[in-house]
Amino acid sequence: MTSRTATLIGLTAILMWSLLAVLTVATGKIPAFQLAAMTFAIGALVGSLTWIGRPDAVSALWQPPLAWIVGVGGLFGYHALYFLALRFAPPAEAGLLNYLWPLLIVLFSALLPGERLAPHHIIGALLGLIGTVLLFAGNSSGFAPGQMPGLVAAFVAAFVWASYSVMSRKLKSVPTDAVAGFCLATSLLAAAVHGAIEVTVWPDTTAQWLAIVALGVGPVGAAFYAWDIGMKRGDIRVLGAASYATPLLSTAFLILAGFAKPSAGIAIAAVLIAGGGLIAAKDMMGKRSA
Repeated sequence: MTSRTATLIGLTAILMWSLLAVLTVATGKIPAFQLAAMTFAIGALVGSLTWIGRPDAVSALWQPPLAWIVGVGGLFGYHALYFLALRFAPPAEAGLLNYLWPLLIVLFSALLPGERLAPHHIIGALLGLIGTVLLFAGNSSGFAPGQMPGLVAAFVAAFVWASYSVMSRKLKSVPTDAVAGFCLATSLLAAAVHGAIEVTVWPDTTAQWLAIVALGVGPVGAAFYAWDIGMKRGDIRVLGAASYATPLLSTAFLILAGFAKPSAGIAIAAVLIAGGGLIAAKDMMGKRSA
């Protein structure tokens, strides 16, 4: 598999994650950790279904402790912190702090062997950051002292996901099949937290069940496998900068679904985010032209 192909596969994860907000709203009022437990279980099933006809694929679960710490710590740690952020902080501010992770991925990539951080990567990531700030700025309403734990959680979550993504590159020898095990472990941990602090609420309608299945198959399933391939074999800097398209696409889907209204701020953010992604991807496009 070429680096360009792996990068394109990684980009599909960004598209799937952009559906996370719409699908989550469609699930109703299911508690956060219960929803995580259900969807990550489906995500694990999605991965294990690809083992059909490949009986040796299950051996991918036999990984050193470091791989499990990074995999489960990244998936469960990030989502636990993000859910905590949404519980205590306003969604707009929490989302803004959380979306520091694309910029961190681009910057952290310079620490990887054989990787070089060029000026256009930094420029692209910063344009994406500015676009994300504008995207959320219209929803800003300030915050009270009691919301500080949520804001801190969102900030730390950005570092957790960026570290997980970059460490995936360091653990390049760990096959993507192992992600199914990481998803299953995350589901079990989320179920344990749910049992300890939440009250179980089951979906009321068929549409809510379908939304849960869609979440598990896509944003909390196939997206992690696609992202793993992109991080390990693709252009990590392009993927980091392109990740700023997630909040933009998410907002677009919310508008189409009637949960948000279009605005000039969104249009300006679109130009900045798309422009930043194109600048950061200059190397990949240059190779295609060549």
